[in-house]
Amino acid sequence: MVAYYPPMGWNSWDCYGAAVDEKTVKANADYMAKNLKKYGWEYIVVDIEWYQPSVLTHEYQPFAELVMDEYSRLIPAENRFPSAAGGKGFAPLAEYVHSLGLKFGIHIMRGIPRQAAASRSKILNSEYTADKVAVYNNICMWNPDMYGTNPDCPGAADYYNSLFELYAEWGVDFVKVDDICRNDNNEGEIRLIYHAIKSCGRDIVLSLSPGPAKLSQAEFLKEYANMWRITDDFWDRWGLLYAMFERAAAWAQHSGAGHWPDADMLPIGPINQVYGKENWTKFTCDEQMTMMSLWCMMRSPLMIGGELNGFDDFTLSLVTNRELLEIEKKSYCARQLYRRVNDGCEEIVWFAPVTDGSCWYLAIFNAGEKESNISVDISRLGIAPKKAYDIWLGTEETVSDSITKRVSPHGVCLLKLS
Repeated sequence: MVAYYPPMGWNSWDCYGAAVDEKTVKANADYMAKNLKKYGWEYIVVDIEWYQPSVLTHEYQPFAELVMDEYSRLIPAENRFPSAAGGKGFAPLAEYVHSLGLKFGIHIMRGIPRQAAASRSKILNSEYTADKVAVYNNICMWNPDMYGTNPDCPGAADYYNSLFELYAEWGVDFVKVDDICRNDNNEGEIRLIYHAIKSCGRDIVLSLSPGPAKLSQAEFLKEYANMWRITDDFWDRWGLLYAMFERAAAWAQHSGAGHWPDADMLPIGPINQVYGKENWTKFTCDEQMTMMSLWCMMRSPLMIGGELNGFDDFTLSLVTNRELLEIEKKSYCARQLYRRVNDGCEEIVWFAPVTDGSCWYLAIFNAGEKESNISVDISRLGIAPKKAYDIWLGTEETVSDSITKRVSPHGVCLLKLS
């Protein structure tokens, strides 16, 4: 099964926007292999517009000339990815990532390039050309590189099949498809992509973006994707993290082997490196621990957004806490027990058992603005633990029928009960 556990890796977007290059990708892969692989981190994902030669920042350049082969398929810009020269595409970079014991991923926009439609380019093994497949009034609102495709046209299936055959040849393990998750009438194109992956001869994780995905499509998404975004782009602002509690509570029941609601990337450490100066995450340490705890309790995929080579000791500790990361693999049926305001403190409590019944996880969040004592009556959960291990502090204590913890504002106490 593909993505039996929530995928864990690094994505270039938060740091480098559309301007990431081969040297940077390799440097982050080297860091992951040396420092993070043993903790379960494995995907290195090149985000948007790797086929655009002149991009410099997070900003897009509308209607720029993209690098494309004769069959309407975008290929890496050689000035940014020199190993792609000679028609090799991403195969050499994927091989480098694989040599480190890691997996390689890319970002694509849904649809077919506008310039392919304009030039009536061929589609491999198809009687159709790009202009016959494109839907000209179906354009991404924030990036005009592509037209949507008509899923009822056989040429659209030919196009996606040729696309994923190429990615399989390159050795791609993960594809993030953008401008598709929250779109109306998206199911036809998602099905085309799903079947193209199934027929390409390689296991590839399918990730859909951006959100928010519709809860009404939960069962469809579980059938046709491995992960899907439940939010728009997530950045280092408390308001966005606060809003994630409601999304997580709604979506957690749909987490399971092979299909994972995705709370988006982790903006930790240095981000926005592309602008030539370090821009450290604006999340406090407490907020970062809250984010990591919530993502793990709901079993979201974990994709690091910060420049790995700029991590300090605290940031490294966030992503190398074995007890924390084990929640993703050992727990099931996580749920929010309650959310309430008590004496001016907004308490949010999550609970999850583990599959073998040996322990339970309890997350006590303080979403309020002042430090507060928060008490949880664990006897009402039908369990009788003897010990509580604090996953962030690394301390252990005996427990009885209830637990009271003093929690910082925007902070968390994350416990393993046994």
